[in-house]
Amino acid sequence: PAQILTYLDGVVKVEETPLKPRVAFLYPVVNHNVSVVINATHESDTGQYICTVNVVDDATGTGKNVAVINLTVLVPPATPTCHLHGDPAVGTNVTLSCGSAKGKPPPMFQWQRTSPTLQVFFPPAQDRARGTLKLTNLSLDMAGHYVCVAENRVGSAECSIVLEV
Repeated sequence: PAQILTYLDGVVKVEETPLKPRVAFLYPVVNHNVSVVINATHESDTGQYICTVNVVDDATGTGKNVAVINLTVLVPPATPTCHLHGDPAVGTNVTLSCGSAKGKPPPMFQWQRTSPTLQVFFPPAQDRARGTLKLTNLSLDMAGHYVCVAENRVGSAECSIVLEV
C-alpha cells in the first residue's frame, strides 16, 4: 500500500505517486467530508483504497476510523481487428474472427452481415465470447460485408470484412 493524500494540521499533502496530478480532496477538509476525487482515471487506478481518520482528542478508540473501498475502472473495448481464416471457395468452410485488445469487463462480440441483405447469426455458428463466426459450405450468396461489434457495458467498437466467395 502507498499513501496518496494526507491532511495534517491544516495542510494537504499529495504524495509522489502516479496519482499525484489527478487526485485531491473533493471538499475543503474543514467541512469534515474527506471524499477524494481521481480525475482522468486509468485502468491502473483499479485497486483497494483505504481511508484512515485519526482524531487527536478521540479517546473512545472504537476502531471505526477506517473505511475500505474497492475501485474497478471500466474500459470500453478497443477497436477490434477482423480476420478471415480459410479459403473462401464455394463448398468450403471459413471462420471470421474478431478480437479486441482492451476492454473491462471483457467485451462480447456480435457478427452480422450488412450487405447485400442484413443477416444476424446465432450459436453454434457464432461464439460471442470468442468472437468467431463459422460459415460452412460456402455459396455465392454468402458473399458480402460482415461487421463485428465488440461491446461491454461502457462502450462498443467495430471492425468489418468483405467476404468474396
